[in-house]
Amino acid sequence: MIVTSLLDTDLYKFTMMQAVLHQYPAAQVKYRFKCRTPGVDLARHLSRISDEIDALCTLRFTQDELDYLRQMRFIKPDFADFLGLFHLDRKYVRLTASTSVPGEIELEIEGPWLHTILFEVPLLAIISEVWFEANGGVDLVEGRQRLARKIAVLRDAPGYDECRIADYGTRRRYSREWHREVLLGLREGLGEQFVGTSNVHFARVYGMTPLGTMAHEWLQAFQALGPRLRDSQVTALESWAREYRGDLGIALSDIVGLEAFLRDFDLYFCKLFDGMRHDSGDPFAWGERILAHLQQHRVDPRTKVLVFSDGLSIDKVMQLYQHFQGRCRLAFGVGTSLTNDLGPAALQIVIKMVRCNGQPVAKLSDSPGKSMCDDPGYLAYLRQVFGLPPLVA
Repeated sequence: MIVTSLLDTDLYKFTMMQAVLHQYPAAQVKYRFKCRTPGVDLARHLSRISDEIDALCTLRFTQDELDYLRQMRFIKPDFADFLGLFHLDRKYVRLTASTSVPGEIELEIEGPWLHTILFEVPLLAIISEVWFEANGGVDLVEGRQRLARKIAVLRDAPGYDECRIADYGTRRRYSREWHREVLLGLREGLGEQFVGTSNVHFARVYGMTPLGTMAHEWLQAFQALGPRLRDSQVTALESWAREYRGDLGIALSDIVGLEAFLRDFDLYFCKLFDGMRHDSGDPFAWGERILAHLQQHRVDPRTKVLVFSDGLSIDKVMQLYQHFQGRCRLAFGVGTSLTNDLGPAALQIVIKMVRCNGQPVAKLSDSPGKSMCDDPGYLAYLRQVFGLPPLVA
């Protein structure tokens, strides 16, 4: 089995799942897979991927895993009790070869949000590992040398003692075993500069800090759940605050673009949330806009955290740290460049929510190509509602 524990996923899947249990247990959703890397023949691995999904759906949380979750300050007892009964159900997953594009696969997850939310990360990890197992041809010795060089650059550069990174690389990792090796190497090589991982399983096994708050799907769903589309972003943030009462206070800023986010992120939210996370667009421009926005609302940026997590390399981390050091608190989540930098390019694969309660939902990314929606008319309407210019053909 590629995935052997239901904890082998990102922490924010559990934090969102708990909020869904308490606030929207009846919500119905649909997710869709997309491979953005051209020329990848995943269809010939369909049987293996399907077998791994079947195996994933046999897993249950062990008592030790449940006890670990119960120790987290923000996990409520009723949610841990629910997880004790939980398993992923294969009936919610549809996997076929594409009939229109040779080599591509069609993967959709559809069902209750509460019962499908944990599929995304392990399915992506399965697809990535199956692909590289068959096509990788990597040199692990060279991979270890690359990792050692990255660690040395960050550890030994003068003035970067306080520059800290976390692992965010589960979904596109080369393999589970390589992920484990990377994490142990980071801890040994960086010491306190390595602050933890988004992967709950490895955090538990190796005594690391699990990290994460919310993902895009939380805010996307409110485009269908909220009272008005225009208020969806505000309603999602308020619902999050109602669940966690000031804990897990990092807001995502790129669901409908930064401009629309800042219009909604008023003084109340500036004071309520601990910081914001960047996941698309120019990170330097984003950071400057966020700092200016906080200052306009008389909030000291030095009390807030800017989390950078969009395709970071160690070099980009160091550039951002140098640029923003001393002006705010900083956090960096590094993913694929740590867990899948072994020669062959990592697959650019995603699974995104495309519908909630039968209505289309979307993310209007600040990076071209990151948006995903099955209804072009809805995308145009969403841009109009949030006062964004129409896309130029």
